[in-house]
Amino acid sequence: MNGFLLAFRASRYAPRSLIRALIWTGTMVQWARHAKPARRLEDNLHRVTGLQGAELRALSRRGMASTARYYAETFELGRMSPRSVDARVRVEDPHGALARIADDGRAVLALSHSGNWDLVGAFACRHILPVVSVAEVLKPREVFDEFVALREKVGMRILGHEGGSTFRELIRIGRNDRAIVCLLADRDLSGSGIAVEMWGHGVKVAPGPAALSAAVGSPLIPVHVHYERLHGRQRLRARSRWGTVLRFGPVTDPADAPADDRVGHLTRAWVQFMSESIGDHPEDWHMLQRFGWTETHG
Repeated sequence: MNGFLLAFRASRYAPRSLIRALIWTGTMVQWARHAKPARRLEDNLHRVTGLQGAELRALSRRGMASTARYYAETFELGRMSPRSVDARVRVEDPHGALARIADDGRAVLALSHSGNWDLVGAFACRHILPVVSVAEVLKPREVFDEFVALREKVGMRILGHEGGSTFRELIRIGRNDRAIVCLLADRDLSGSGIAVEMWGHGVKVAPGPAALSAAVGSPLIPVHVHYERLHGRQRLRARSRWGTVLRFGPVTDPADAPADDRVGHLTRAWVQFMSESIGDHPEDWHMLQRFGWTETHG
């Protein structure tokens, strides 16, 4: 059996402290050995921050720790009480996005691989609207199925990333259902990414959020997720030292975008918010894979 799958299933019964310790240890070993995921993360963080040497190594260690925290929390998610989930999530909405979502009954949200997007998905299903999302179909398929089952247990609906048929289903949902479609968009899996600039570098990002927003007429709203320390009673209620901040960015209406470049305009709008947010919290950007840089590393 796949080791990751075995760990996932064992986590349903193992003490939480043991899950956290094992994941932390495995992740820190990868960092100490400068394994491929750690090297990928450092290359990505260097381009975001410009840091090098010891400063970059220190940041990548915090990034690997944040990644370990995400996996430990996600393995625990099926056993978390609603009270614990609520205690771990704090919402920031400086642009009135929640009021727009409530009025329209639907929206397209663009997210990055930052913080714990599964935890905020569980929170959103209960306090905002049902969440529909798309996930990469992992190998072996059983790993993907386990992640889907976990997310469905907390109220989310997950579609596999399987090309045009998935996008057609998202259009149907976007036009007919009261739901927020949440798409991880910083890493392009489509092969038809949109060229933008992030942190002074050329990048290709996923076209999905903008294309879906344009197709169904729903507002496009970027969302960023990052961790924060918890203290006192909040920490006791959360049963964790760490909480998650769910921050909504500006609302962009597809009707306000130029007809000849609607997808590009919508994409650049969410990218601007996302690049600033990741730059503010680079340690919580879990980009341990190849990112969509369009120029060679200098």
